[in-house]
Amino acid sequence: MNKKILQLAIPNIISNITIPLVGLADMAVTGRLESDVYIGAIALGAMIFNLIYWTFGFLRMGASGITAQAYGSKNKPEIAATLIRGLLVGGIGALLILLLQIPIAKTAFYFIDGSKEVEDFAQSYYYIRIWAAPATISLYAFTGWFIGMQNTKIPMLIAIVVNLLNVGLNVLFVFTFQMKSDGVALGTVISQYVGLAMALLFIRFKYHEYFSFIKIKTLIDSTALKNFFKVNRDIFIRTMSLLAVFTFFTSKSASANDQILAANSLLLQFLFIFSFLTDGFAYAAEALSGKYFGAKEFGKLRQSIIINFKWGAVITLVFTLIYWFGSESILQLLTNHAEVLNEASKYSFWVTLIPIVSVASFLWDGVFIGITATGKMRNSMLIAVFLVFFPSWYLLAPYYANHALWLAFILFLLTRGLTQTIMFKNMSSKLFSDYQ
Repeated sequence: MNKKILQLAIPNIISNITIPLVGLADMAVTGRLESDVYIGAIALGAMIFNLIYWTFGFLRMGASGITAQAYGSKNKPEIAATLIRGLLVGGIGALLILLLQIPIAKTAFYFIDGSKEVEDFAQSYYYIRIWAAPATISLYAFTGWFIGMQNTKIPMLIAIVVNLLNVGLNVLFVFTFQMKSDGVALGTVISQYVGLAMALLFIRFKYHEYFSFIKIKTLIDSTALKNFFKVNRDIFIRTMSLLAVFTFFTSKSASANDQILAANSLLLQFLFIFSFLTDGFAYAAEALSGKYFGAKEFGKLRQSIIINFKWGAVITLVFTLIYWFGSESILQLLTNHAEVLNEASKYSFWVTLIPIVSVASFLWDGVFIGITATGKMRNSMLIAVFLVFFPSWYLLAPYYANHALWLAFILFLLTRGLTQTIMFKNMSSKLFSDYQ
């Protein structure tokens, strides 16, 4: 089982680690321009696209769990239908985003309370990057489908090419063509479409035989459609709740001042680094949990969960030590602006808690997605967001300002893991009844 988990997790870790590296590269590139407003512009622009694209995160997660179960039960027509349904939903969503890009921007910037200079650069960034929507959303569906097919090497190859290309284009456009934050946006657009072309080629040459089984009646099967939309509805609600936290976090940072916004944006990279690495094992949990659940091999399902959490404990220990001893050095790699570094250092101790309080929620997400227990995953998120994060902030903000924001965020991460652990324990006797 260790070998199977690592075969799935390691390619995911390699591909996922390139994602925060791109974020770090973006921060490092803009952090060396003449003003820190570019860091804030990228942060605000990224917040808007998190809101847009994370809305469609259900396509990746839903495709992963449903495909893995179909793979475990050897249901080839449903395997192909899952991808096609995801691409159809994603295509419609991308078209709507492009058609509504102006009202989306007006609404988003109405609620953002940043300086005028930062908002001007962020708007320019937005209107360029928005054209990556069809490619970005389609890649969610492709990535989830490949993971469900127990193949994490293809997403790894796509991610490596896309993200390395993105970094290279950012440096070219920003420093050679002097495009500043606009160059970062254009680099993202081009690299996303290269990734989409790669995904289509892999489908054409490796998985084309699955699509010979597809028929219209399979696509519109009422039971399968009901399950598809139920799973994706739950994940959508969960994702929107998560977005509410990150949007609120960034908005409150922006309303403080440009230095707080830049500092918090840099510190959030610590979470993204850890989460994307841990998600390598979470994705392995999605693939194996779905496969064993679909095949009704509940003993192997339980074994895979236990081993995944052991690996999670190892990663948590390593990153806690790295963040404890190296947070200041990491920050200095991201920017050379003394005022931003001084501000970030006031709150850097919070990032040492991130691995400890967040690891369980990341791994449980993988398990819940794989067995399509998405309703419970949704409920755990709602509890953490609306019963812990927001009340904590409003109670503590008048006294502790930005520290209150970080404390509320840490409590939010901790609550997710605790509630998911309790929920899984309550459902485990029923889940494993056939095995026991």
